[in-house]
Amino acid sequence: MGLDQWALKNRNDPDTVHSSLQYGVVPSIGSLTCIPSSSRRSFAVKAQADDLPLVGNKAPDFEAEAVFDQEFIKVKLSEYIGKKYVILFFYPLDFTFVCPTEITAFSDRYEEFEKLNTEVLGVSVDSVFSHLAWVQTERKSGGLGDLNYPLVSDITKSISKSFGVLIPDQGIALRGLFIIDKEGVIQHSTINNLGIGRSVDETMRTLQALQYVQENPDEVCPAGWKPGEKSMKPDPKLSKEYFSAI
Repeated sequence: MGLDQWALKNRNDPDTVHSSLQYGVVPSIGSLTCIPSSSRRSFAVKAQADDLPLVGNKAPDFEAEAVFDQEFIKVKLSEYIGKKYVILFFYPLDFTFVCPTEITAFSDRYEEFEKLNTEVLGVSVDSVFSHLAWVQTERKSGGLGDLNYPLVSDITKSISKSFGVLIPDQGIALRGLFIIDKEGVIQHSTINNLGIGRSVDETMRTLQALQYVQENPDEVCPAGWKPGEKSMKPDPKLSKEYFSAI
């Protein structure tokens, strides 16, 4: 029985509803199972194994055709493990409106990512032939021109699905962006709806923060941290050094 049906059944018995929620005695909802806490004042949510979040886990591997330097190439995500960080971003469709502003913005800043030992990969559900035609279209005509990184074809939609960004009834991807470290682990993700473009500046800042904490494992980066700014010790006492300085 779902939560809505259960609540409807007990709508005339508020004491049952209140006490059940208080002590965690509520029905299972899909793959989420409610269990009573030790304090018997609330309930926790326990996810099944297949509901693990992407962040903090290995990125789903893929091999697919892509366009780079106006040629067709193969891209395999796992080949970057041990070598480079990866910025993997999804966009809905070629020959649209917000998408070229993002794609060209990442290309224009590619050298900065390269200095951080990072590859950039763009992905959509379009074919490599569509990608090639778009690259061969000038920017002033709504095209991309030459890019400094590959555009991957997810024509089977399997990559978008594995990264949780596919809109099934439309067959296109949301604007998902993932930062994957050199061990192949997803360390950051953002997902925007179709009409909202992403910030290359914020992607760069987050990448720099990630690399800093991996190089300095006894430190963490506070909100808005940028290279050269003060970091923080993840300790109740040692963190006071940061707070006293701001």
